[in-house]
Amino acid sequence: MDRRSFLTLAAASLALPARAFDVSAASAATDAPVADHHQHLFSHAIARLLDTGAGGPPVITAQDVVALLDEAGIRRALLLSAAYVWGSPSRRIEDEYTKVRAENDFNGAQAAPYPDRLRAFGSFNPLKDYALDELARCADVPSLKGGIKLHFGNSDVQLELPEHAARLRQVFAAANAKKMAIVVHLRASVSKHRPYGAAQARVFLDELLPAAPDVPVQVAHLAGTGPGYGDAPADEVLGVLAAAVAAKDARTRKLWFDVATVANPEITPEQQAKVAQRIREIGVERILFGSDAAAGKNLRPRESWAAFRKLPLKEEEFARIARNVAPYFR
Repeated sequence: MDRRSFLTLAAASLALPARAFDVSAASAATDAPVADHHQHLFSHAIARLLDTGAGGPPVITAQDVVALLDEAGIRRALLLSAAYVWGSPSRRIEDEYTKVRAENDFNGAQAAPYPDRLRAFGSFNPLKDYALDELARCADVPSLKGGIKLHFGNSDVQLELPEHAARLRQVFAAANAKKMAIVVHLRASVSKHRPYGAAQARVFLDELLPAAPDVPVQVAHLAGTGPGYGDAPADEVLGVLAAAVAAKDARTRKLWFDVATVANPEITPEQQAKVAQRIREIGVERILFGSDAAAGKNLRPRESWAAFRKLPLKEEEFARIARNVAPYFR
């Protein structure tokens, strides 16, 4: 989720009852995906930070997410910390690193009571001085050690800058050394109009992926930001990555792609066709279902899967995507 999406979230909070996962009900929903690979929690602190006066996101807890999963017949979810928001260069935050740590710990603590349902990844701005320290700290927290979330847009990462590429290589290598999966919102800042296209995709392929050869790397939103699939630069990036996968490039051996917010009610038939084309170029075995934060106009997991099912894919392709589970859940 990018900063623009955060700032347009509705103010009404979720009021969802917690309930146990109904295996029989889930089994009846044979169409439902096994896992939602892209979810977010919002602490009270983050909700306040993102409230601009016109209404910000609700507080979202693990209990809220589990209720939504149950409603959709989905067994598991990945909770991606929003701690990177504290480190956005557009903000000046007092005791910034303290707040980053607290947000990551909130996510880990929320996931801990649901070990069979939820995984939590910590996050941070990878360009900050504390980035490697926070990665190492999260690696020592049982409920956060599985992986990290990096948001290039919110953190204003510019891969065409050698110093940024070098820093990201350090972060990818550190995650690899700690056996932490990486979920990366690859899309450069939209609001700042940063360059984004084939050149950035090549830096990702040539410099970042080789630094983390042993862990899963998940590209969020099919390399875009959502909602929908009308972002031409993102499609250019995805085309480069899809071609590398199709060519069996060894650097893409552990590369995955999630479809969070890609399909929504506003997506055009032409965009639907393009998404289906890219999915087939990549291969359905690498596609992970995800729905994004359950707030504002974002579709909830059940509705998100229904919207995804409207893409021009075959039933066996939907079935394979529904069964896909990222290695960090295993």
